Amino acid sequence: MSTSERSNAVSDGLIHLRDELAGLELGLDLSGAEEARRARNELVAQIDDYLLPRLRQMDAPLLMVVGGSTGAGKSTLVNSLVGSEVSPAGVLRPTTRAPVLVCNPEDMAWFQDDRILPGLPRTTGGAAAPGGIQLVAIDALPAGLALLDSPDIDSVVEENRALASQLLAAADSWLFVTTAARYADAVPWELLHAARDRGTAISLVLNRVPPEAAEEVSSHLREMLAARGLAGTELLVVPEATLADGFVPPAALAGVRAWLDGLAADAHARAALVRRTLTGALDSLSPRVQAVERTIRDQLATIGELRAAVETSYAAGLAEVDETVRSGSLLRGEVLSRWHEVVGTGDVMRALESRIGWLRDRLRALITGTPAADAELEAAVETRIDSVVHAAADRAAELAANRWRQEPSGRRLLERSARLDAASPRLLAAIGGEVRAWQGFVFELVREEGADKRTTARLASLGVNGAGLTVMLAVFVQTGGLTGAEIAVAGGTSALSQKVLEAIFGDQAVRALADRARGDLLARVERLLDAEAERFTDLLAPVSPSKESPDRLRAALQTLARAR
Repeated sequence: MSTSERSNAVSDGLIHLRDELAGLELGLDLSGAEEARRARNELVAQIDDYLLPRLRQMDAPLLMVVGGSTGAGKSTLVNSLVGSEVSPAGVLRPTTRAPVLVCNPEDMAWFQDDRILPGLPRTTGGAAAPGGIQLVAIDALPAGLALLDSPDIDSVVEENRALASQLLAAADSWLFVTTAARYADAVPWELLHAARDRGTAISLVLNRVPPEAAEEVSSHLREMLAARGLAGTELLVVPEATLADGFVPPAALAGVRAWLDGLAADAHARAALVRRTLTGALDSLSPRVQAVERTIRDQLATIGELRAAVETSYAAGLAEVDETVRSGSLLRGEVLSRWHEVVGTGDVMRALESRIGWLRDRLRALITGTPAADAELEAAVETRIDSVVHAAADRAAELAANRWRQEPSGRRLLERSARLDAASPRLLAAIGGEVRAWQGFVFELVREEGADKRTTARLASLGVNGAGLTVMLAVFVQTGGLTGAEIAVAGGTSALSQKVLEAIFGDQAVRALADRARGDLLARVERLLDAEAERFTDLLAPVSPSKESPDRLRAALQTLARAR
């Protein structure tokens, strides 16, 4: 594979990796999530702002970003190096609101388009607006080398700090400026560590050093650099001096200028520095992406636990409804009272037990002839089921919410939403609709089962509604088979309802009718509870990475490694 082909393959691999990273969702507030989001954003920005542009244009001028803390003298240093006030310097902070890129006029074309930092608009001939870059062409800076004065890394303005980090990630090299008074500050070292981890070439300017302390301070700083894995860092000392017209005197700046002029004059040295930073940045991708991948897996595991808590809570709610239906407790109270009104328990029971015919006329008078009582029984069944399902949904919601509160990220999700530890206000109406639909389903079952001519005649005596209501009552008891008249629940009601049905359809048909009716009822309840559970799971969807994202990230890294 030629160098050009390899470069194109690496670029394609970077684009693939960038797209995978950019599409990641890390919205769950777990420990380490904020760091992972920041790492993801930094990776995407570095691929777009530095790696892809540099791979596509290896012969472009070297971009050296001048960075440092507030008041370190970055702008003054840049102005002094080029002999002109190209970047505002002053005591009011933050001074540098938009970065200033200085280059030789011959190199201006490299920076006017969006080759690097494509998201930042360019301005020439005047200061750039915040979020843009001011381009300045000046002959004093040799061709092949550009300086970019960035905002303070510890600016009080968050946008400035973020932009400084973005610019440093887009650099071929850092010229990091600190002072004799502040070289041990924590913030600069955090960025220097990041540069080390990414393989970025670093040179460090130790500014405003009292001559009498130069040896002691520079030795201590070199020890700190060595202890932190930065032993090879170029250290340039600028002694303390009085500014002349806002510029550092040439004598004080001699060491920095000589080093910079040597780099500008040596194309091989610049190319080697670019390759070093490019290789280091590419090498750094794998451990940084793997750290993001670990956070994704943690997020997926936690989301799985939260989802399982909801599923088990509402499964318990469904089991509660099923047990209540099977236990016969639904046959008590209002339902039992209305059933007595419809059938006239004692007389009909005695007639069935003594096998004295079907008593067609009597049953028609008792059941089909009392539509008001039928309707009241039907309403009582509906009301009883409504209350059972609603209570189960209430308990499931409370249980799921309590389990989520035990996990900090789940607790924060609950805090962002409406109250979820009780059934939703819409549930009662939804239950009523489903129960009425279930009753219609049962009536239709009865019609289908009664299509046989002989059964039709018997069914006519009881009526579809009467038989359907009787099927509903047969559903509400655990009998282990629904055959035989020996089981009496709630004062014999279930036994009676079973005998009535057996007289019409036969015992096998009774079992099938009750099983289908029970199955349909529980399926409807399950749908209702699933809809209630979605109030929880809908909170997870916007913050959840896809299950495939860790494997896709790993595959993208492997593709890039093969291309290199």
